[in-house]
Amino acid sequence: MWRNKKPDTPQGADLEPKNLQTNQLPKAAPASREGITNTDRDAVGPTEAMADRATARLGSSLHVKGEIWGNEDLYIEGTVEGLVHLDERKLMVGVTAKLTADVLAGEVIVYGSVKGNVRGTGKIEIKKDGSVNGDLTTAQIIIEDGAYFKGSIEIEKSAKKEGDKDVFSPTASAPATPAAGSEPKSI
Repeated sequence: MWRNKKPDTPQGADLEPKNLQTNQLPKAAPASREGITNTDRDAVGPTEAMADRATARLGSSLHVKGEIWGNEDLYIEGTVEGLVHLDERKLMVGVTAKLTADVLAGEVIVYGSVKGNVRGTGKIEIKKDGSVNGDLTTAQIIIEDGAYFKGSIEIEKSAKKEGDKDVFSPTASAPATPAAGSEPKSI
């Protein structure tokens, strides 16, 4: 009779602390990046900006000669000589990376060293310790204080901005009624 009595306090308001070690299994350290939270990625380095999509990675001990073509984000920490072509994807050049290559990507972020021409269809960022020796072609450029850049910059208008510009052009805002004296002509 006494054991069937319901407690007076709500179930969510358990005031007595429980020993967590006996109620939970010990967690093993994650063997891969799957168990790392976004705040842990901040401590890892510049890869937190690429956490949303799957990212390929070239480690610091790798040396690649030739062409890299792909359709996924790429984080380079090693050495690359040749061409890097990523269709509308993001390329991050890590702090230890040394590229002697021409680059074509959607977005390029440089923490390390690049010798070659860089084309970013979206934007190019050169971080404070980054170095680029070559010509840049992009719609948006960001060069932080302390970064090294030698070359020329060509700003291209993006397709979206050109479409917006047409909406406000004088020809787009012309009246819909024909001007006096002009009549439709049949062919």
